[in-house]
Amino acid sequence: MSEGGGLKEEVTRGVLTENPITVQILGICSALAVTRSVETALAMSLSVLAVLVGSSATISLIRNEIPRSIRLIVQITLIATFVIIVDQVLQAFFWELSRELSVFVGLIITNCLILGRAETFAMRNGVGASVVDALGNGMGYGAVLLIVGATRELLGTGRLAGFEVLPLVEHGGWFEPIGLMLKPPSAFFLIGGLVWASRSLALRAERRGASVATPARLVEDRA
Repeated sequence: MSEGGGLKEEVTRGVLTENPITVQILGICSALAVTRSVETALAMSLSVLAVLVGSSATISLIRNEIPRSIRLIVQITLIATFVIIVDQVLQAFFWELSRELSVFVGLIITNCLILGRAETFAMRNGVGASVVDALGNGMGYGAVLLIVGATRELLGTGRLAGFEVLPLVEHGGWFEPIGLMLKPPSAFFLIGGLVWASRSLALRAERRGASVATPARLVEDRA
């Protein structure tokens, strides 16, 4: 990514072409653990986004003052600070949700996505570009969590965000909840499917681009 890139292009890159989960394969553990419902998936997505934006902006702001010998220590300390703030806010205002997320909010500190963006991007770019990069990657991460969370909750309970969407057999409807969707292996399979779909579409686009470029190159050679 470059500082001169447009906001839309940079965000789109983080969401689609360089998605942290489906392309970079980062942050998988939390994606497997907290996607039983849309509510927990959304809470984790917003938590990671807040930590990612805050830490990237701060690290970028002081990047020229950080000695290279202790840069990782400083980065982890700043990330941990933002994680603690987010965790305290959740405990203060969303206690039940905080209990459902359990230790996984604290484990954001170990999320390779956040440290990776701090080290590879925020340490080399300005605050504005770092915030945009963090927004794109955070939104890409959150999009996958919400897709997986919505799918698991819908197929596992027939509900979305607590509201009944599919008519349940126990209420005289036709849908029988799939218990497997509420277990961690289902998230693994769903994320695997998203990775496969993402890479298949990217490969197809590359082949399509190559097939268009080849005739054009032949015309130039003949000319």
